[in-house]
Amino acid sequence: MPEAVPVLDDLRRESEELDQLVGEVSGERWALPTPAEGWTVAHQIAHLAWTDRAALTAVTDGDAFGRLVEEALAAPDSFVDDGADEGAGLPPAELLSRWRAGRDDLLKALTAAPRGTRFPWYGPPMSATSMATARLMETWAHGQDVADALGRVRVPTDRLRHVAHIGVRARDFAFGVRGLSAPGDAFRVELRMPSGELWVSGPEDAGQWVTGPALDFCLLVTQRAHRDDLALRAEGADAERWLDIAQAFAGPPGPGRPAKEGGL
Repeated sequence: MPEAVPVLDDLRRESEELDQLVGEVSGERWALPTPAEGWTVAHQIAHLAWTDRAALTAVTDGDAFGRLVEEALAAPDSFVDDGADEGAGLPPAELLSRWRAGRDDLLKALTAAPRGTRFPWYGPPMSATSMATARLMETWAHGQDVADALGRVRVPTDRLRHVAHIGVRARDFAFGVRGLSAPGDAFRVELRMPSGELWVSGPEDAGQWVTGPALDFCLLVTQRAHRDDLALRAEGADAERWLDIAQAFAGPPGPGRPAKEGGL
């Protein structure tokens, strides 16, 4: 039987919200630069389309995905940018069509996936839930870059809980990828969702805490804003260090974003 994955509905909504934003973009504005150095609005959507297609291949054809991994290993420093460059060169209407079709196909494949199935990826294998959560995180993060480029302010939603979840789960990875030892104990993380609901992770009696708005935490772990510009509080030396290096995405340490002049 297919596995019920509630996050798929949120992934669909997150994608549709971004689609509404870029669907209104005129031809020349697709070339606007985004906060990601060297990437335009078109690059951001092309990257999402490229990654959705890679995820679909992982779900439907493990052998073919293995060949994608070999291609990535052959060009580890450029394969992500190369995929974005290829798609960004398409006419906007064609790029939009490719992104829409790819994400729809992925949603259908994940919905139909048998319970308990794990799929290969560029890192550890992932369940349908993990795959969908990762895709939502990327859609939200790259959507933030698009919104910034277009001068639009998005209304945050409680879909941020998925981004927060993956950000917390990636804590030890953020330490390890920098050659640092991960803290031995779990932190308590308490985040206020846009609805006012409190999202929590970790034991209540934890020795180290992180608290603040969910939006700010998600901007931090996706490295879409500098810590100095966010209302996050850490208690404990390791928690303090984590907020300086947090990243929810795989790969080498991200460069992050510079602080705004004057900070908060």
